Amino acid sequence: MVRKISEALDAAGAAAADSGAVPETAAGQDRPELQKAIEEIVDSGFVGVSLRVHDERGEWVGSAGVAELSGTAKPPVNGHARIGSNTKTFTATLVLQLVAAGKIGLDTPAAHYLPEFGLDERIMVRMLLQHTSGVFNFTGEVNADGTIAPGIPIPYSTTGKEWVDNRFKTYRPQELVELALSKPARFEPGTGWSYSNTNYVLARLLIERVTGRSVAEEMQRLILGPLGLSGTVVPDASPEIPEPYAHAYYRYEDAGEQKTVDITRQNPSWVSSGGDMISTTQDLHTFISALLGGKLMPAGLLAEMCTPHPTGIPNMDYGLGVFVLTTDGGGTVISHNGAAVGHAALMYATPDGSKTLTAALNCVDDADLSIATAFQTAQRRLLNEVFGGGQVDPAQPTG
Repeated sequence: MVRKISEALDAAGAAAADSGAVPETAAGQDRPELQKAIEEIVDSGFVGVSLRVHDERGEWVGSAGVAELSGTAKPPVNGHARIGSNTKTFTATLVLQLVAAGKIGLDTPAAHYLPEFGLDERIMVRMLLQHTSGVFNFTGEVNADGTIAPGIPIPYSTTGKEWVDNRFKTYRPQELVELALSKPARFEPGTGWSYSNTNYVLARLLIERVTGRSVAEEMQRLILGPLGLSGTVVPDASPEIPEPYAHAYYRYEDAGEQKTVDITRQNPSWVSSGGDMISTTQDLHTFISALLGGKLMPAGLLAEMCTPHPTGIPNMDYGLGVFVLTTDGGGTVISHNGAAVGHAALMYATPDGSKTLTAALNCVDDADLSIATAFQTAQRRLLNEVFGGGQVDPAQPTG
């Protein structure tokens, strides 16, 4: 189930955005098609949506729906959201920056840096970023016969009450890796493609091993600080999220009764660097635009990052921490989306970073992934509006 969904998610203006108010010049009147699109996404089942588009017509920001179920205020247009698997693009960028600095070799066995796990010596660092290592996904896998190979208890593979009652539990990265490595590999290293959060927890540990600093410190030093991404957080095990934000919800059954709880505060360590970060639509725009504009790594490494590797999904390949999508018109879009239990984030850009679409969504999530179809439809609708159509990348419900 988890894997199936993962393959199918200027000063006055800035001040207004930070306060959650929609700037008058970007209130949706000049781009009614974008405002209509996000309103229809809310109608499909989301609590709220905030959208930011940068293209040849300039910047547009808007929101629809509400920030919380009990209120009437719209979601803040630059509010904080848990960005799920968009985290992977940040982590991959950090690894590639360390490759550029000569501290990591892309085609060096990961076991060279992390000998304590007994990793298959054929697993290169590149395979971690590309999801071609074959390592089991600690959040669970779907076998070829449709049966579930469970991992840790997560919101989508356990009873809802169990996850709600334990949503502040702390998992350490080593614990997640050890659980994954206790399971059979999905395939021989380099012979297939399988989306696995374990790859990116290994990448986190690799970063920390070669630098002697935490991934949060390295992220601040090499990405967040230089780009001024003041709204982006690497939370580790902290359940807190900075204000302003739209609320995240989870619905579950307890003793035959349906309950909906606010789970905006939750410990994201269960997915670690596979999907734990918090950001804003402005910061995601700044990041993906700078990344693809060549400001974060040498051109050669950026080209490798965006080189498509087949995933088995039509028009949807994977590079190193990014999806490489082919639109209906034959164009290319670089993307990563993500979901993190009641929150989701979208991040799309042209290969040169000149046109971007970033969005944050909040919803009522549940163990049955009832929002999944609406999420995929929302991605497709926005991609059509801004980039002329195409496939959508698999927004991970597990990060």
